[in-house]
Amino acid sequence: MARLRDLMRAAERPGFAMPGWLERITSCGIVSDDPQVVRRQRFTNLGAYAAAANAGSHLVINAMNGPASLMPVQFYNAAFVIATLMVPLLHRFGPDVGAFCLVLLILAGNTYVVWMLGTESALHVYLTLAGAMLFMFGVERWRLFLGWFILVALVLGVTVVLAPEHGMLLGEDDPLHRLLSSHAMLNTIAINALLIFYALSSLRQAEAGREAEHARSEALLTALMPHAVAARLKAGANRIADRIDNLSVLFADLAGFTSAARNLPPEEVVAFLDAVVRRFDELAERHGVEKIKTIGDSYMAVGGLDGGAEAGAAATARFALALLDEATRLPPLGGTRLALRIGIHAGPATAGVIGETRFSYDVWGDAVNTAARMEGYGEAGRIQVTPAFRALAGEAFAYQMRGGIDMKGLGIVETAFLSGNLVI
Repeated sequence: MARLRDLMRAAERPGFAMPGWLERITSCGIVSDDPQVVRRQRFTNLGAYAAAANAGSHLVINAMNGPASLMPVQFYNAAFVIATLMVPLLHRFGPDVGAFCLVLLILAGNTYVVWMLGTESALHVYLTLAGAMLFMFGVERWRLFLGWFILVALVLGVTVVLAPEHGMLLGEDDPLHRLLSSHAMLNTIAINALLIFYALSSLRQAEAGREAEHARSEALLTALMPHAVAARLKAGANRIADRIDNLSVLFADLAGFTSAARNLPPEEVVAFLDAVVRRFDELAERHGVEKIKTIGDSYMAVGGLDGGAEAGAAATARFALALLDEATRLPPLGGTRLALRIGIHAGPATAGVIGETRFSYDVWGDAVNTAARMEGYGEAGRIQVTPAFRALAGEAFAYQMRGGIDMKGLGIVETAFLSGNLVI
């Protein structure tokens, strides 16, 4: 559990985040829950704000430098600012209503001002930003984008060919033409940079989200599976099925748990078991054994999955002794202090991953069945082991012989208790 918490925390390291103020203003008016629609409408809002700011800047430039004859254009600029700022309110009527209205506003408005101020003002350069419509309509709907793009291209072509050079409101060689041309060029560069920044920022944010999700999945897989098995799954293995010639299998059970928990509230029972399993998981990780699963109040772990049978047996023995020691410090359950009963056996086993949606790593075979019998026929506060396990663990541990026990399905089995005293 500690390993899982550490891995999940590492996976949740802060990634790239869009500036909060930009997220808020681009999310105005959006009511959809579809992430694709939300993304497109955010780009539409950004385009509307950029168009409003652009028209507002022309409103100021014209007021400071233009003649009184520009009042029709000034009224248009003011109305355009208001209209584009209202575009976010249109999202509630459909996923593309805001985008369609914005494009139509820009097409009609740009055509009007170019005819009023002339092609010499270069205001039709704003139509070269038509590629940004792809952000508002989405790559997946490229045909819709292409239709609008062709329309904008046609309007631009007609404007260049038919619009008056000096316009209907300005005279020939008016200095305002050059000022408007420079201003339009700078605004186009700024709007283009803003759209690219937002597009790349959105892409990076989406990538960071996917990376975090992938890291969480990896952390969960690593925590739930043995390291070697998790590595094989990450590498693309379709089926994990292994034969282990000599695997040490341990079962630990809280003697008297069922009767102690019978009349207790579920919150208290779950909290107790959660604390117990957390401690056992930490000990398993510390001693190098692999937890397989919990079944009620029973805990199953194995040693030697990597093929190191003797080392796995020794690790399992040390883990079992640590479990007994830890059990003496467990709090009482409903006023009853519980003891731990442990059984260990070593032998051949089959291990693999089963399931699809809630897959798990499990171990099967006579080694598992015998270890379960050793626990079930054991004594509270003791670690009962088979001769096969004693032979594998070697002379590093002390044992107290118990003698033959008649076990269901196994017959007479010579057993011993693993002592808590290490032989130095």
